[in-house]
Amino acid sequence: MSSSAIAPVRLLGLSGSLRRASHCTAILRTLADALSDRARLDLFDLAAIPLYNQDLDADGGPDAVRALKAAIAAADGVVLVSPEFNYGMSGVLKNALDWASRPAYRSVFKGKPSLVITASPAFTGGVRAQAQIIETLVAMLAHVVATPQVVVAAVHEKVVEGRLVDEAALRFALGAVDALLHEIALRKLASAAA
Repeated sequence: MSSSAIAPVRLLGLSGSLRRASHCTAILRTLADALSDRARLDLFDLAAIPLYNQDLDADGGPDAVRALKAAIAAADGVVLVSPEFNYGMSGVLKNALDWASRPAYRSVFKGKPSLVITASPAFTGGVRAQAQIIETLVAMLAHVVATPQVVVAAVHEKVVEGRLVDEAALRFALGAVDALLHEIALRKLASAAA
């Protein structure tokens, strides 16, 4: 089968920060620009996702949650970028993942190739949040792509006017995205050959 018969790669970006000048969202936008010739990276705004409430978890949940699940299902892979708050992932991202994890063992994340990036003004770059996010994704049966951890330390110095401008950090992040794209390509080839 020719490579032209394989559909273009669609990635979904989830930012764990809601603020207008979010460094995490800036990283996702920079990646989207850098990948434009190889893949489409769409960002999903988590601002409308309500707090998880099992009483509302029928028929896929509220409209915003159904939209989130549909976007994850339609994507070939997911790129999650989170700040680190109090040694953990942001509540915004955890809440979205809790919604997306339902129904248990049949989540839209099940088997979904996923890449985690964290960012922090601290020299650790959010590494503790990253471990927590990966643990959550594994519990949801997502396929976390094995790459060296992508952490953007001193992010406040590396993001300027809404873009990640540090070449080394961007190059390292794109290397991890390449691993994600490789995993997706292998899955598409296997599916096409089946």
